[in-house]
Amino acid sequence: MPQKVRIALDAMGGDVGASVVIPAAATALTRHPDTEFLLYGDRACIDPELAKYPALKAASRVIHTDVAVSMHDKPSQALRRGRKTSSMWLAIEAVKKEEADVAVSAGNTGALMAMARFCLRTVPGIDRPAIAAVLPTKRGVSVVLDLGATIGGDAQHLVDMAVMGSAMASVLFDRQRPTVGLLNIGVEEVKGHEEIREAGEMLRAMNLPQLEYIGFVEGDGISKGAADVIVSEGFSGNIALKAAEGTARQIVDVLRAEISKSWIAQIGYWLARGAFRALREKLDPNRLNGGVLLGLTGMVVKSHGGADAEGFAYAINVGYETVRNDLLTKINGMLNRDGSALAQTAQEVVS
Repeated sequence: MPQKVRIALDAMGGDVGASVVIPAAATALTRHPDTEFLLYGDRACIDPELAKYPALKAASRVIHTDVAVSMHDKPSQALRRGRKTSSMWLAIEAVKKEEADVAVSAGNTGALMAMARFCLRTVPGIDRPAIAAVLPTKRGVSVVLDLGATIGGDAQHLVDMAVMGSAMASVLFDRQRPTVGLLNIGVEEVKGHEEIREAGEMLRAMNLPQLEYIGFVEGDGISKGAADVIVSEGFSGNIALKAAEGTARQIVDVLRAEISKSWIAQIGYWLARGAFRALREKLDPNRLNGGVLLGLTGMVVKSHGGADAEGFAYAINVGYETVRNDLLTKINGMLNRDGSALAQTAQEVVS
């Protein structure tokens, strides 16, 4: 385990760039003093912000580039124009060169996935990466994936995600055999797309020692914490995430508006302020920020493009925890390193 956690930051990524990334890094450093940062981007934007945080400046190295991937670039455009020279690529490449332990970016999701896949490559036996995040639930927390890395996927892809998600849950939640459910439109075995039904049959027949497959989970099962790991293809997973974030903001906004309507409501808030504070913290969308790109040979974390400094600091924290918990090694171990055993077992079940 490294004495220092080295984090490469795409300082130009996201809707705002360095004015969010730098204060976020300063916040993350106060939480984790054993962190060093590599800051990739335009010095003209980074240096004025960095000067405000002497402790962060002492723990950071700035690598200049004036090329940044736009939030509107198509993945193919980003690869052509930003490969080798953009702040996003250089942050990812630092992981490949083992100059950093993890890269964090709030940039264009499609471009980040394309660059990470091209630069780092996928773990042998895994065809497509997935974005996984830890979401709050009634029971505590659950790992949910894929949150938008790719759209669609066959049964084997869903099985791969189940294994990777269970590895993440095992590391973060300290569970020997995490429960896994497939997100579907109903819990009955006959419902859903063919790929989902087939993945369910495969997981049940394989009876993998590293996870306990519990069957299909409906949309409300995410907030209920129906399983430690909930697997979905990227289109449905991203919609589920955005819906959860929107609902959380709506609840907080409605409570704030109702409390301000009368002095009686304000007295009630004052008496129950501890409970309201706990509710606000549990539903804070910033705490949902930071999706881990699973299935790659190195660690990359995706932050929301519109995250503020507090939200981006949470994404950095996610990156820090993946390194300190040795998540990559754990996943590789559960995939038998080359993934061939899993793929062979799945093929036997299908045939």
